[in-house]
Amino acid sequence: MVQFFKALALTGLFALTPVCAEPLSYYFEEPTTYHSKIPTPKAVLGFDVGDRHVRHDQLVHYFKELADASNQVRLLSMGYTNEHRQQVLATISSTKNLNNLEQILENRQAGKNQNANDPVVVWLGYSIHGNEISGSHASMLTAYYLAAAQTDEIKQLLDDVIILIEPSMNPDGMDRFVTWVNTNRGSSLNTDPEHREHQLQWPSGRTNHFMFDLNRDWLPLTQVESRNRVKFFHQFKPNVLGDFHEMGKDSSYFFQPGIPSRTNPLTPKANIELTQDFARYHGEALDADHRLYFSRENFDDFYYGKGSTYPDINGAVGILFEQASSRGMATTSVNGVLTFGFGIKNHVLTSFSTLKAAQQNKKKLHQFRTDFYAQSVEMASDANFAGYLLHEPADRQRLKDFLRLLEQHQIQSYALTDTYESSGTKYRPGSSYYVPLEQPQYRLIKTIFEQVKEFKDNTFYDVSGWTLPLAYNLDVKQINRVRDLDIDSEPFTADLLTLPEQNMPLQEDAYAYVFAWDDYLAPKLLNTLLNQGIKAKVATKDFTLAGDGKNQQLEFSAGSIVILSGLQNRTDWFDKLMDTYQQYHIDIVSLTTGLSLKGIDLGSSSMVPLQPVKVMMIGGHSVSQYEAGHMLYYLDDTLGVPVSVIDDYRLSKIDFNAYTHVIMVDGNYKKIGDATLEKLKTWVENGGVIYAQKRASKWLASKNILQSSFVSDTELERLFNTDDLTYADKEQLAAKKRIAGTIFATDIDVTHPLAFGYLNPRLPIFKNSTVIMEKASRPFVTLAQFTEKPLLSGYSDDAMVGKVAENTAITAHNVGRGRVIASSENLVFRGYWHGTAKIVANAIFFPKAFSVRVTP
Repeated sequence: MVQFFKALALTGLFALTPVCAEPLSYYFEEPTTYHSKIPTPKAVLGFDVGDRHVRHDQLVHYFKELADASNQVRLLSMGYTNEHRQQVLATISSTKNLNNLEQILENRQAGKNQNANDPVVVWLGYSIHGNEISGSHASMLTAYYLAAAQTDEIKQLLDDVIILIEPSMNPDGMDRFVTWVNTNRGSSLNTDPEHREHQLQWPSGRTNHFMFDLNRDWLPLTQVESRNRVKFFHQFKPNVLGDFHEMGKDSSYFFQPGIPSRTNPLTPKANIELTQDFARYHGEALDADHRLYFSRENFDDFYYGKGSTYPDINGAVGILFEQASSRGMATTSVNGVLTFGFGIKNHVLTSFSTLKAAQQNKKKLHQFRTDFYAQSVEMASDANFAGYLLHEPADRQRLKDFLRLLEQHQIQSYALTDTYESSGTKYRPGSSYYVPLEQPQYRLIKTIFEQVKEFKDNTFYDVSGWTLPLAYNLDVKQINRVRDLDIDSEPFTADLLTLPEQNMPLQEDAYAYVFAWDDYLAPKLLNTLLNQGIKAKVATKDFTLAGDGKNQQLEFSAGSIVILSGLQNRTDWFDKLMDTYQQYHIDIVSLTTGLSLKGIDLGSSSMVPLQPVKVMMIGGHSVSQYEAGHMLYYLDDTLGVPVSVIDDYRLSKIDFNAYTHVIMVDGNYKKIGDATLEKLKTWVENGGVIYAQKRASKWLASKNILQSSFVSDTELERLFNTDDLTYADKEQLAAKKRIAGTIFATDIDVTHPLAFGYLNPRLPIFKNSTVIMEKASRPFVTLAQFTEKPLLSGYSDDAMVGKVAENTAITAHNVGRGRVIASSENLVFRGYWHGTAKIVANAIFFPKAFSVRVTP
């Protein structure tokens, strides 16, 4: 391996002339003897790596050809993306290891001690951000050399290491980016960073189909790519995971460790030491080629939802690599002309330095993993309580989604088999589950459930708070003794959820049919019914009817959906209702009368008619692609509501009357012209509905559509005393002024139609900006308000917490015959904030169920 690195020392820092195509000899030692039957990338692709950007199908094709040609390469299918591109994982090792792979993996399950002579497992994951494409190209070269090079070092490496190569961690984003670059590059090399080749469209290739940042999804697992990946991660239990990225063109090359003070305290000290040990190998490889690099700066190891940190909480070592990006074929940077091939080679160098480090530290890695799980058991036994009791009596789907998430992370939960009562709350079977601390994933349980507010370093690269039960709005109680509970002997498994529930047949001649709004997927059921032409109403007040049994009463809360037989005009409406009913695990009750024992009758004007919706969301470069993606994922994928995404520059040509709703996520809407603004105002005054969040809400207020005021930037600046600060205090001050990602408590008005489906007035909400909506002076316009002491989890400076406290989080009021609903927060953040998402659904389906008139 030393000879390998020496042989790579063939080029300077940057190519003096902007060369595109780089032959194999640019990346590897010449003359190296290769197996002739192993195809080079050029033999399969028809061009050298670095000559042009490879499409995902070409990338997969090369790995299939490699696996067909070599008995040391196996290619696994992990699944398919939303755009039906295949996620593949190449397993490369000696034939002895591959033939014994099943037993090796069995020996690697969590909690089992590793034999010092067992092979170490290294996962090399490339380009989870699709426009950071040098990694995917480096994957081909790395795989080729491992399969083809006939050297003693490679033979020994394959004996000692099982290498997993995920060539593209974001296939959909990759192809979006590659198509753009290949379409816009010229015949002549253009290094101008302003050239169209280097300036990507909206959305960028960084994100997946739903515009999610997949490198933030290792913990929430909302996206199919992440769920596919984590399944195989836990199957192989890698000792090391290399996570290959790109960064700004004017940087050089980064490898971890990051900033030492920004490592999560749950990460063992030995993990940090191993990361530092590995850094010496990366530095040696880059030094040999006189390449610039840096470490221990900028990036952190705090949030466990990233590719370089999720391994750290799972007994492995995650390592982040960042390469200065040429974005296209070549670009001008402060360090000279940066070529695509140069970036590819950097990732090839550190791919092999990672493998070398793992090989030479094999015993350390095995011992670290053994100690990690042994310490987890000790930490759990030393805790002052036994586990967590989860409780959600009304929304089975939201509870099951959370339990399924725990299972995907190898965390076991157990159903209660008998009622447990504590502090006046009854935890009943079917709605309550117990999560014991004493299991191998103790550290992961701790980071998922804990509410942390104090931090050694208050500067965060990503979110500081991610307490998942708060995101799912679940009741959680610490249990001191497991013997106090009657629990199932077998843990919860998602396999049970695949069994269809036997819905009782609906009574065909019923007066009406009713279902509650409690279930997370109730909006999806309603949307399906409305789109099939079935007429429905929402009850804005409670009502009680007589049941079939003696003295039986059926109680229905405000927000219940009522389907009245007498209003239907489709001849096959009942068949449609039955077919839809059988698709969902949501109870629908047949009613024989419209006369209530208590509350409103079914013919009351308090039963508000519901209409099918047609939703427009404003998109484009001025709009956050992430928040647009979060919203699109919730409405389109979760609820089945089609969303028409209209780029902002096209709004002047759009007929707003074709839509019932306009959604405006965070963004800068200053480019919307006066004529378009007037169209928007007229549309909403005539009955349209606007839902806006964060800076979009501020823009609406500035245009006198939303009657709210916001805390100014100047007022926020005044919160912080800057007297006697030195230049060294600059970064710390900036951290205090941010709200990077924190969970706050709000009180919601559960009597408001936009809060239908909520029983508890206390609602956790996620905040990751300094947009603060001031407390409303008008009555009835506030749906949610931050509490007096709102901080629940994560970091926020005391001054900022005080400014957020008791201010408005969500507001709504009439605009003529229309409505405007606005939030200072993203209520569907990263697809996993199930707790606040239903407010968005209510804004879509129930905007005319409330009326609050205000005057400017």
